[in-house]
Amino acid sequence: MSIRVCLVENETLVRQGLRRVLELAPDVAVVGEARDGEEALRVIAESRPDVVLLDVRMPRLDGLGVLRALRGRPPCLLLTTFDDPDVVLDGIRAGARGYLLKDVSFEVLAAAIRAIAAGGSFMQPSVTERVLRGLDGVRAHPDLDDAHEKLTDRELEVLRLLAGGYSNAEIAGALGVAERTVKNHVSAVLAKLYVRDRTRAVLKALGLGII
Repeated sequence: MSIRVCLVENETLVRQGLRRVLELAPDVAVVGEARDGEEALRVIAESRPDVVLLDVRMPRLDGLGVLRALRGRPPCLLLTTFDDPDVVLDGIRAGARGYLLKDVSFEVLAAAIRAIAAGGSFMQPSVTERVLRGLDGVRAHPDLDDAHEKLTDRELEVLRLLAGGYSNAEIAGALGVAERTVKNHVSAVLAKLYVRDRTRAVLKALGLGII
């Protein structure tokens, strides 16, 4: 069964180009298109895609506004010409599951869509490296080589939900535990990844290939 994709891009030529490129993937079907954020919310509700390719800079309602309205359902992949660390951070905070520059290759774009449709996350490595270099507290730490082994299965589960933009209360509901327990897990994740907040934890985990 094909992965249903909705394209949200205000530039017509870019949107048409994305559609033509995605037509090369036998397991991907474009089921909707929108030119701005407000139209996107209507089209997404009607077309019920598995993944949304979402432009950041748009009139009427930008990509971050769409992310906040959707609250992670369906998962969104930010697509932009801007590799600004602040945009990446804001997108992750708003619930984006991935981030790619618009000049990405077909192979990487298709791989990102498949990863997100399967419940994962995907950030273009070159973008991740730039963001990590630009953030204090996220740089490499000598004890991070075995970070994956240090995290428990439950901590990895919490980390994946953090990457999806879920709050502590939502994570507690999803896992069937108390919110205080989730807070403890989040604190443990931050300590083991040597970062000071949940956004940096997600970026570090993506950079290390943990999630």
